Amino acid sequence: MTEKEKKSATALLLPLAALSGVLAGLAALAVAEAVAGGVRPQAGPVVAVGGAAIDRTPAAVKDWAIRHFGTNDKLFLQLGILAVLALFALALGMVALRFRRTGAAGVLLFGVVGALAATGRPDSAGITDALPSVAGAVVGAVVLYVLVGRLRPRGPAAEAVAPPGARWDRRSFVIAAGAAAVGSAGAGLLGRSLSGAGGRDAVASRRNLVLPAPASRARAVPKGAQLRVPGVSPFVTPNGDFYRVDTALVVPKVDATTWRLRIHGQGVRRPLTLTFDDLLRRELVERDITLTCVSNEVGGPYVGNARWIGVRLADLLADLGVKPPSAGGPADQLVARSVDGMTIGSPVEDVMDGRDALLALGMNGEPLPFAHGFPVRMVVPGLYGFVSACKWIKDIELTTFDAYDPYWVKRGWARRAPIKTESRIDTPKPFARPKTGTVMVAGVAWAQHRGIDKVEVRVDDGPWQEARLAAEDTRDTWRQWSFPWRATKGGHTLTVRATDRTGAVQTDRRTRTIPDGASGWHSVVVTVD
Repeated sequence: MTEKEKKSATALLLPLAALSGVLAGLAALAVAEAVAGGVRPQAGPVVAVGGAAIDRTPAAVKDWAIRHFGTNDKLFLQLGILAVLALFALALGMVALRFRRTGAAGVLLFGVVGALAATGRPDSAGITDALPSVAGAVVGAVVLYVLVGRLRPRGPAAEAVAPPGARWDRRSFVIAAGAAAVGSAGAGLLGRSLSGAGGRDAVASRRNLVLPAPASRARAVPKGAQLRVPGVSPFVTPNGDFYRVDTALVVPKVDATTWRLRIHGQGVRRPLTLTFDDLLRRELVERDITLTCVSNEVGGPYVGNARWIGVRLADLLADLGVKPPSAGGPADQLVARSVDGMTIGSPVEDVMDGRDALLALGMNGEPLPFAHGFPVRMVVPGLYGFVSACKWIKDIELTTFDAYDPYWVKRGWARRAPIKTESRIDTPKPFARPKTGTVMVAGVAWAQHRGIDKVEVRVDDGPWQEARLAAEDTRDTWRQWSFPWRATKGGHTLTVRATDRTGAVQTDRRTRTIPDGASGWHSVVVTVD
């Protein structure tokens, strides 16, 4: 074979070598996910590497991802990881055509990365979390080694004197590639089945749960709290529409029958471990509370209102001898830990100042959805979620702000973050084209634990005009508003601002969400036909 023929043969086999790399990558991921189904889903390499990437991503980049991808940010991250893995798999396949052992070693290297990521996660169960990545890498390396071997001359002697592409075994390669594809599909289905089986007890515990009637019911929502204006957000946000912003790539499914909550730390008279039934035996209260994510931009969607059922956290802490700093207590920070390793710090003073800080068990008349923290989560009116709303909670430690920095504080966010007074125009939408005449401008305003006193609307650079407020439910919920605007032809800018019960007027100063929440006035531009 001439040199030209050798190069031509090798070039023809490069696509097949790249395909071998992709098939090896698929086999590695499928086997890893199957093993993770038997260990725990969070130990899978994509989830582990994704979680590690989230932990090391600068806060500004996370904020950008939430702003552009919304609650799909995790999906885009996982797709990005898979895309990068696919590119490396293609490259390793082509390298293996020339350097067979080097290509296989490259696959093993990715297994090491996955294993380190899995065992280094805050929620790691130990060395067993490395098994999925290691097993997947070994299988992937073997698959690549075998497939590329089918593209080379048979036997050591032949391989020593002939280049890749000389007398390769087409039939053997097709059979091996087909077997790898079928095996990967089977392993993937097995992994999905095992992961589902692991969560069946949790699903059953939620399905069988009947929440007791609360001893203290929330009052009926006033009839005038929900405006009859098309386009305005519903006063009570349905569970399926409630925003979800967290770092969990796999939603934890915790069995309520085996769930435990440990409370300990400074000022705790005696550490206590509670079961779910222990909470059910305590006095349950029902409250309407609006939650807001600190990643919510001005006019953003990450705010929602729900009716929560739970145990008052202040009562539970008081029973254990905990006192707020104002009463001489040694702890000023409550650190809540989630089953997925998240840590969230809340001011003890705020939790115990009389507001309805809850260990919530129910949401809008049913047990918490898994995505929103089943079986138990924290809800604290007036504080952004990153300093209060720990989902899938398993541990509460009383400590100090000086002694411990929770997850988000380590990444540049504020230690304390009361929700800012904000308002939003829900209708008309930006760039809408309403007709001349009366156009109803409407939306929501919130200042949890202070309440909304007034909302004003401005058209272009005109004077501020007071909007009509809907009936107030409680000071811990948002409040709807409306303003009948006599629209004239042309382009117009509508702006809204709110005033809370302390007399503070929503500032026009625009700030980023980092470190303690966005501020500024929300405006929409419309063209009246």
